[in-house]
Amino acid sequence: MQPLLIYNTLSHQKELFKPLTPDHVGMYVCGPTVYGDGHLGHARPAITFDVLYRYLMHLGYKVRYVRNITDVGHLEHDADEGEDKIAKKARLEQLEPMEVAQYYTNRYHEAMDKLNVLRPSIEPLASGHVMEQIELVQKILDAGYAYVSNGSVYFDVRKYHEDFKSYGRLSGRVIEEMLSTTRDLDGQEEKRFSGDFALWKKAQPEHIMRWNSPWSVGFPGWHTECTAMGTKYLGETFDIHGGGMDLMFPHHESEIAQQTSVCGHGPCRYWMHNNMITINGQKMGKSLGNFITLDEFFTGSHKNPQTGEEMLDQPYSPMTIRFFILQAHYRSTVDFSNEALVAAEKGYNRLMQAYKTLGRLQPSKSSSVDVKGYRQLCYDAMNDDLNTPIVISHLFDMAKVINTVNDRKATLTQADIDELKSVMDTFVFSVMGLRDEAAGDNTALVDGLMQMILDVRATAKANKDWATSDKIRDNLNALGVTVKDGKDGATWEI
Repeated sequence: MQPLLIYNTLSHQKELFKPLTPDHVGMYVCGPTVYGDGHLGHARPAITFDVLYRYLMHLGYKVRYVRNITDVGHLEHDADEGEDKIAKKARLEQLEPMEVAQYYTNRYHEAMDKLNVLRPSIEPLASGHVMEQIELVQKILDAGYAYVSNGSVYFDVRKYHEDFKSYGRLSGRVIEEMLSTTRDLDGQEEKRFSGDFALWKKAQPEHIMRWNSPWSVGFPGWHTECTAMGTKYLGETFDIHGGGMDLMFPHHESEIAQQTSVCGHGPCRYWMHNNMITINGQKMGKSLGNFITLDEFFTGSHKNPQTGEEMLDQPYSPMTIRFFILQAHYRSTVDFSNEALVAAEKGYNRLMQAYKTLGRLQPSKSSSVDVKGYRQLCYDAMNDDLNTPIVISHLFDMAKVINTVNDRKATLTQADIDELKSVMDTFVFSVMGLRDEAAGDNTALVDGLMQMILDVRATAKANKDWATSDKIRDNLNALGVTVKDGKDGATWEI
C-alpha cells in the first residue's frame, strides 16, 4: 500500500498513517444537526471526508465509516443554554420534532447525493442511542468525573484536568483563561465551574424531547452522542475522527475528556479537521445568518436577508461546488465569491472536456510526450495529507497534453493514451468523486447519439448538401454543443 501522511490536529504535525488493525480503518465524522437545509459549510466536511473515504478504499483498506445525525441534544448555545435546535424548529412550525429531523435528514441526503458524496457505512441517530448515552454518563459518574445538580449531570472539567493535565490540548484552550473570560450565563448556578459541560439535561416542562434516566426526565448533552456511538460502532479506540474546525471546541475537546475519563485515553489516533467556508472573511453558518443553502446554489437564487440584494450571479451545478471545494487544501480557508465559483466551473468543464477528447485521440507509433510520471505525481499529492489542489494541477497538465495531441502538435501511443485514461479514471472520478454532469449517467448513450448526428452531417457534406450540414451545426450550437471540423472528421464539445 502507498504511504499516507495525515495532519493530526492533536500533535500539530503530519504523521504516517498506520491503522490499528492492518488493512482495516475505523473512521468517525461528525454529521449535521438536522434542523435546516444544508449549506456550503456542510458540503465542505462531507466532501473532504468523502475523498478520504474514497482514497482509503482505493488504497485497499476496508473502511467502516460512521457519520452521525444529530437529532436531539444540540442546544442553541454551546454553554448548555437555550432550546434544543430541533425542538425549537418543531415548536415554531407546529410539527413533531422527529418530523423536522426526518425532513431535513432527507433533504441533506438529497443534497449529498447531488454532490456525489458516498453514504457512510453506518449513519446512527442520536435519538436512537439514548440508552448508550445514559450508560456513558453513568460510567463517567462512577469514575468520579461528573456530578448531579438539580437533575442534570455535568462533567467536572477542573477535576479531570487536575488528574489528566490534558483538557484544552486539542483546541489550545487553557482552563484558567476560560475561567477569566467566560461570562456568567443563566442557569450556570448549577455548575461548579463555568467550563463544565452537560452530560444530561433535566427537561423543563415545555421541552418536547425527553427520556427517563436515573437522574431526571431529560435529554442527553450534545457531546455524549459522538462518544457513545463512536465507541459502539468502532470500539474504545479507532483510527480517524474528523469534522469541521469549528467543532474542535467545545465538542471534540469534550469528546476526548469523556472518553479519557472512563478509558484512560482519547477516542482515536488521528484527529482531522477541515477549515471553514467564509463570506467576506466571516465564517458561513446558520447561527450567523449568512449562509447560502446548497439548493440556492443549484438554482442560482439567494437574496441577502438584510439588503435584499441577489448574492448569486448564476446557478452553480453540484460538480462545480465539489470542484470549488477540492481546489483548496482541506486545512485552508475558502472564501466564497461568484468569481471563484465561475473559475471553478471553467476548471471543471476543462477537465471533463479533456477526458472526452482523450477518448477520440488517434494513436501514433511513438510518443513525443512522456506521460508515465503523472500517476505517481497524483499519488504523491494525495499521500501528502490529501493535497487535492496539487492533484488538480497535475490533471490540468494532463489535459494540456491531451489537447496538444488533439491539435496534432504531439503524439501518443495507444499504451500512453490508455495510461492517461486510467489515471484520469482513478483520480478524477474514483478518488476526487467528480462526474460528468453534461452526460449525466448516460455518457455512452450521449456519445453514441452525437456520433450518429455527426455521421448524418458528414453524409450531407459529402453530398454537398450544405444547407442541411449548416443547419445541424447551428442547431447543435444553439443547444450549447460546438462542432469542430478537422482533417479526421468533426468533433464536438459542450
